[in-house]
This record gives sequence, structure tokens and C-alpha cells, in this order.
Amino acid sequence: MFHKVIILSLGIFALTGCDAQKKSRMNTKAAEMSTGTKSTTTNNQKDGVIYLNEGENKFLREYQMNVTFKGVSEDSRCPEGVNCIWAGVALAQVEVMGTSTRPMILNLASGDFPGRNYHQSTEFNGYTITLQDIAPYPKSQDGAKALAGKYKIGITIEKADQSADSTRK
Repeated sequence: MFHKVIILSLGIFALTGCDAQKKSRMNTKAAEMSTGTKSTTTNNQKDGVIYLNEGENKFLREYQMNVTFKGVSEDSRCPEGVNCIWAGVALAQVEVMGTSTRPMILNLASGDFPGRNYHQSTEFNGYTITLQDIAPYPKSQDGAKALAGKYKIGITIEKADQSADSTRK
């Protein structure tokens, strides 16, 4: 009988501890959300460049567009401290979806190389989306594989020029 009382009291003690952890976790999340919303709007857009971490999803109200940075499918950029024949290119996969369109994955390159079908800009739903920045840059000792999941991109979105050839994707 004494063992049952001890086990029951330990069980109640553990449950109250779990409830206290849940409340403190909810309070810290609420504090992060209240302070985080102001900092994300200033940190995510500098000089018209919208920054996204790998896997991050944002709804851009001014463009009525949802943008998700899916990841980097190719990073053949020449690592720092290495002499290369070709500078290489990083290819970011960005999923965009307008409020009245289906999702579309755009492959945006760090540089324009039309011969290899790499484009830094593309048009979607009346806007030109351009890859401005991709970081971090590969290091010679680690290579691009060590950067998986750590990429951050900067894109700009501008109203597309109506006189330009709109058939290029």
C-alpha cells in the first residue's frame, strides 16, 4: 500500500511539472511572437530585397503572393580560396503561388547563363522575381554539401515590364 501512495504522488508531481513547462513554453512563444513580428518585417526586407531562410514560407501581402524557399538544387560556385576555370552558379528553388494561381517552382540562378538555361530573373503572375543574393558562400574545406539547410536567399519582386517579351520563363 505504501508503494502505491508513493507512485501515485510521484505521478501527480510529474504531471504538475509537465503542466508548468507547457505554460512557460506558451508564455515564451507569445513573447517571441509579440516582439518577433516587428523585427521580422524590418529584417526580412532591406532596400526592397526580401530575405528567406531555407524552408521558410512568407505571404507577401503587397504582391498577393506566397513565396517559399524550397532549397538549393545545385551549388557549383567556386569555393573561397580556390582557383577555378568556371565561377559556377547556385540554383535556388523558389515556390511561388498567387492568390488565384497554382503553385509554381522557379529555378533562380545566382547569375545569368542562357546557354546553360540559368536565369537570375523570371516572370510570374505579372511580376519579375530576381535572385539578388545567396549565402553562405562555399568554403574549400567543407564544400557545398556541408551547407545543406543553411542557405539564405534575397529576392526582389517588381512589376513586370509589359513591353518586354513575356513568354520567357
